[in-house]
Amino acid sequence: MIQLLLRPGHDRRVRRGHPWIFSNELQPSSHDAHPGATVEILSAHGEYLGTGYYNPHSLIAVRLLSRQGECIDSVDFYRSRLQKALDMRNSVYGDINAVRLVHGEGDYLPGLVVDRYADVVSVQFLTLGIDRRRDLILQAVNDVVAPSAVVARNNAAVRALENLPREIEILQGNLPERLEIVENGLRFLVDVMHGQKTGHFLDQKENHLALRQRVAGKRVLDLFCYSGSWAIHAARYGAEEVTGIDISSGAVKLAQENARLNFQDNACRFIQSDVFESLKDFHAKRERFGTIVLDPPAFIKNRKRRREGIKGYLTINRRAMELLEPDGLLFTCTCSHHMDRETFLDTLRKAAFQAGREMRLLEIRGQSYDHPVLCSCPETEYLKCAVLQACG
Repeated sequence: MIQLLLRPGHDRRVRRGHPWIFSNELQPSSHDAHPGATVEILSAHGEYLGTGYYNPHSLIAVRLLSRQGECIDSVDFYRSRLQKALDMRNSVYGDINAVRLVHGEGDYLPGLVVDRYADVVSVQFLTLGIDRRRDLILQAVNDVVAPSAVVARNNAAVRALENLPREIEILQGNLPERLEIVENGLRFLVDVMHGQKTGHFLDQKENHLALRQRVAGKRVLDLFCYSGSWAIHAARYGAEEVTGIDISSGAVKLAQENARLNFQDNACRFIQSDVFESLKDFHAKRERFGTIVLDPPAFIKNRKRRREGIKGYLTINRRAMELLEPDGLLFTCTCSHHMDRETFLDTLRKAAFQAGREMRLLEIRGQSYDHPVLCSCPETEYLKCAVLQACG
C-alpha cells in the first residue's frame, strides 16, 4: 500500500470528515503512484487518516473512501456501500421506482453517481479513480439492484478535469422503447441516453410538493421547464393556467408528452423560447403571474465564472419579480455549489431592490433526501430553492 503524508498543519479539514486532499496539501513523495492507485493518507506525524484513490493530474489529488482501513478494491466494499445507500432510501421513500441510489460524497463514494429509473440504472463515473473501478462497481450494482440495463452517462464536464473522455454508452442490457417513472403520483417519461443530467431531475421531488395549496386558481409560469415537472405538478395542484418555457425543442416535446400522460385537457402549454427574451416580452406586454418557477441550469460552472454567474441570477430573478402579481409567489433555484446560500439570498435581495418589489422569504429548501448533504463537505449541498412572496 502506497502511503502519502500530509504537510504539517494540513490535517484539520480531513480530521473533521472532509474526503478531499488537494495536491498542495501533500508532502513530496518518492512513491511513483500511478493515476487511480489506492493510497493511504497519513498525517505529518504518520497517523493513519484514511484510504482513497490518487490522481496526480487533478487539483483534488486524493479522494477518501474509507477511514477504517478497508480495502476499496473489492466487490464486497462497493456492495456494502450500495446496500447501505439503498436501505437509507427505502427507509425514506419506501417502494419508489425513481431514486438516486448513490450521491457521491454524500454516500461516502466520491466520484460516483447511481440513479435508478424503474428497472434501468444510470451511472456516472466522474473521476479517474472511480472509472478505474467500474467493473467492481457494476458487479455490486448488479448484486444489489439487478437492473435490466445500465447506461453510463459519462458526458459530465468534470470528467475532462480528470483527463477522461466524455461519452454516453449502454454498458449492459437493452433499453426499453419508453421508460416511464412515477413521481408524487404523476407519470414522466425519461430519456436516459440524451436527457439532461441522467435523464430526470430527481433532486426536486420534495420541492415540487411545495406547490401544493399555493397555486390553485393561479396563472403559473415555469421557466427552464425541461421535461415539465414543475408545470405538471402545478396543474395537478389546481393552477388555472400553466405555461412552460425552454430553449430546447427536445425538452419542450418531452414536456408536452408528459403533460398528455397525466391530463386529458390542455392543462399545460409549453413554448420553445429563450427564457431571457420571453421575460422581456412578458414585461413589455404587462403580463402578470400568480406563481413563477425559476429552475435554471447552473450559471456558475466554476469559480472563475462566479461573478458572471451571479449577474445572470440577479438579472433573471429581477425580471421574474417584476412579473409577479400582488402577493404572487416566486420559486427560485440555483443548482451551483459555487453559489452558497448567503450569496444566493443576497442576490435575491438585490434583485428585489432593482425590481422595486418588497419580497418576503417564506422558506428556503434544498435537494431531495436521496441527494444527502455531508455536513463535513459543504460542496455536497448544491441545490438551493427559495420561496418568496411579493408584498403587494
